[in-house]
Amino acid sequence: MELNGIKPADGAKHYKRRVGRGIGSGLGKTAGRGHKGQKSRAGGYHKVGFEGGQMPMQRRLPKRGFKSALLKFNAEISLNALNALGVAEVDILVLKQAGLVGELAKVVKVIKTGEISKAVKLTGIGATAAAKAAIEAAGGSLA
Repeated sequence: MELNGIKPADGAKHYKRRVGRGIGSGLGKTAGRGHKGQKSRAGGYHKVGFEGGQMPMQRRLPKRGFKSALLKFNAEISLNALNALGVAEVDILVLKQAGLVGELAKVVKVIKTGEISKAVKLTGIGATAAAKAAIEAAGGSLA
């Protein structure tokens, strides 16, 4: 094998299709653009979602819902999770280290899902009224 004999594998390279070069080429006359209309003309195109003047889909459908950007800073924890944690004093840092709330969480609230049997002292963590009653009934406290 010589350097002047090296060539690409068969089918690796192909010629670019040349349109508008006469009837014999198979792509003469309209050059694959069809007949008339905006898309047949040079420079004629439209923005994404344009439907020829008809009211576009994204404007026909109703707007719905809202997702607060502040939600990522809020977290909640159940009584079951607190019971399973098995720590006497709980604050946000302990919950983050245990992986029970996200790293971005700034506000944590205990909700009454399940039961709690251990006395737990909560610091810097909120609770719903029912969860607070359950924690205090188990001998715990909120600070």
